[in-house]
Amino acid sequence: MNIQGDATENQNPVDTTRGSGPPPLRNSRALRGPSIADVARTAGVSAQTVSRVSNGLTNVEEKTKQRVLDAMKQLGYRPNRAARALKSGQFKSIGVILFNLSTHGNRRTLDAIATAASQAGYSVTLIPLHDPTTGTVTGAYNRLREQEVDGVVIIFEAHLFDREDMTLPEDLPAVVIDSTPGSGYPMVDTDQAEGARIATRHLLDLGHQQVWHIGGPVSSFSAMHREKSWRRTLDEAGIQAPTVFHGDWSTESGYQVGMEMGRNREVTAIFAANDQMALGAMRALHELGRRIPEDVSIVGFDDLEESMSFWPPLTTIRQDFHSVGRLSIEKLLQQIAGNSPASGVTTVPTRLVVRKSTATPAR
Repeated sequence: MNIQGDATENQNPVDTTRGSGPPPLRNSRALRGPSIADVARTAGVSAQTVSRVSNGLTNVEEKTKQRVLDAMKQLGYRPNRAARALKSGQFKSIGVILFNLSTHGNRRTLDAIATAASQAGYSVTLIPLHDPTTGTVTGAYNRLREQEVDGVVIIFEAHLFDREDMTLPEDLPAVVIDSTPGSGYPMVDTDQAEGARIATRHLLDLGHQQVWHIGGPVSSFSAMHREKSWRRTLDEAGIQAPTVFHGDWSTESGYQVGMEMGRNREVTAIFAANDQMALGAMRALHELGRRIPEDVSIVGFDDLEESMSFWPPLTTIRQDFHSVGRLSIEKLLQQIAGNSPASGVTTVPTRLVVRKSTATPAR
């Protein structure tokens, strides 16, 4: 996977040679580089077989394929992407734009995208953005278009589609990983609202009279959806939602909020918008002498691999990041093939994983 930053493009080197005589003669193959014919001769196969291997086709015996790959490596042969694109109409490359590479969900989703793209014979070029504005998104989109990608997956975190000036060029297929309706682009996301409802309902069903919430950043769509669903679930139960304490997805922010919540003896149930903030809150509760789950029950969101090793093991909402990444590539490839999927949101179900951090409240 090719990862690009915001650095300026390298300039072509300047030829500073002098002299009026003719240039020295060079070996013609050195000038043009090894060709398919050169690889075919070295591997002892036909040029058509080399072309099949170069294009990732599977109708080549494994031993023959390995001979071709060894010959390519020996000669330093690299397939000509432009020539392949002229022949097939595709560059076999997908761009990915995202704002935050540090969150667990984005990393898992990106891994799933790269895996699904590779299985379909596509490479991935990643452009991480640190400034979530309409200008940076449009700029990244144009850079990917210039670098010969067939389509783009955009992983949103900020409320950009709420802005009137947020538009993307229509000449390049795109899929957005988000769950905000009305953007006009096909979207894929986990069912954020249902996950938050299940988490809140689980604590209420255990007998807790109130559920407190550690929310994510106010700029995050995911955090917004989870908070709204938490409020709605409490409202449906006839409970006035308490003040929300917002973190930034980090363990440290969860710890700071947990110290404030934990001093309030009325707090017996907490729904944290992600597992990392839940872990920070659990540490704070331990330090304050609040037992989990005897005094305070807590539910997270994500189901980190480490969540079952928290003390106690964390009850949480599992997101299927693999399906989100796979579906986003499937929808993008449909567009690339000329079969554009309908705009709208495809939601992937979430589910509750009950462990030892939740229990009936003590009397």
